[in-house]
Amino acid sequence: MGAVRPRKVILLVVLGALAVGAALAYARYRRDLADALLRIATGSEVAQTPCGPVEYAVVGEGPAVLLVHGAGGGFDQTLDAARELAASGFRVIVPSRFGYLRTPQRSDATPAAQADAHACLLDALRVPRAAVIGVSAGAPSSLQFALRYPQRCTGLVLLVPMAYSPGFRPSPRARLIEETIGSDFAYWLLARGAASTIMGTPAGVVARADDAEKARFARYALQPLPVSERREGLLNDLTVVSNLQPYEIERIGAPTLVISARDDLWGSYQGAIYTAQHIPGARFVALPDGGHLWIGHHREVMGETAAFLTANARCRAARKRRRGPRSPGRCRSKARSGGRRRCSLRRSGWPARPSDRGCRRRSGGVRRGRKHEAQPRP
Repeated sequence: MGAVRPRKVILLVVLGALAVGAALAYARYRRDLADALLRIATGSEVAQTPCGPVEYAVVGEGPAVLLVHGAGGGFDQTLDAARELAASGFRVIVPSRFGYLRTPQRSDATPAAQADAHACLLDALRVPRAAVIGVSAGAPSSLQFALRYPQRCTGLVLLVPMAYSPGFRPSPRARLIEETIGSDFAYWLLARGAASTIMGTPAGVVARADDAEKARFARYALQPLPVSERREGLLNDLTVVSNLQPYEIERIGAPTLVISARDDLWGSYQGAIYTAQHIPGARFVALPDGGHLWIGHHREVMGETAAFLTANARCRAARKRRRGPRSPGRCRSKARSGGRRRCSLRRSGWPARPSDRGCRRRSGGVRRGRKHEAQPRP
């Protein structure tokens, strides 16, 4: 009897500890969920458009940039990036795509239909044209926008794009997420316990990162809360990225920048290479590591993006000035161009690497310099 009693005591202690741990975990979940609900309750508006209601936020002033979020997003996912770009002098428009937050899901929620919704939002905001940044699962509709509205797309940036490449295989992580997005608490447990898996970033990369990058990683892991408000959009994204289709991207004429990391566990790297190779003159920046959230390279990625957008905006402004009385500028006429003036992104401050040639616009179309670090076409 004496031996049985200590075992019962130990069992009760263990059960009590588990109960306390569960209570503390649930309390932490409730705090995280409350923070998430507060975050999405403010800072956005809903535009009534011919394409249906579209939720959006606007940050900053200057040339327009449409920042298209990835899977699990909503306008709140990319607000931090929007603020960084706004500090560089841009008006950043951040929509919630179909099925996310206050933008309802549609029966025809294809990337092409989503691109039309992007155009409808710009119409509602009286924005005639914009540069477009597609992040992760936001890439398909961004590519479609560049194809369907070439006169409105002033530039294209694709960050860790979920884009077609021959032989692409969907990540098994998609199934894991699909099984957990039915419950906010289930997703929270996954985000707290297996964040590197769902964020597509190797755990070792996060472990080696500085405190600021670790904090950014933690914010992104919890950002999909409440997942119940994003479930339809996330399921649609999982369907789209599991069945990526080749587009006629050779027809894209907008200056293009593509960035991805070699160790992206969501597999964006090969699609990024393929896309950069097939969009005429696109520039490709390969990160050696960093995963799907480019951990450890945030300043580089945002710096490349801001420099590209700034140089592109300067080129467009110079061309606009040339339509009026002749004035000195970065774009000069050349006799060998047959009297046509040329605008170079390099002269406007991009790319930073002197070995990369800038983009040149002629009256007959767009000619841009060689790709950076892109592998040869097969």
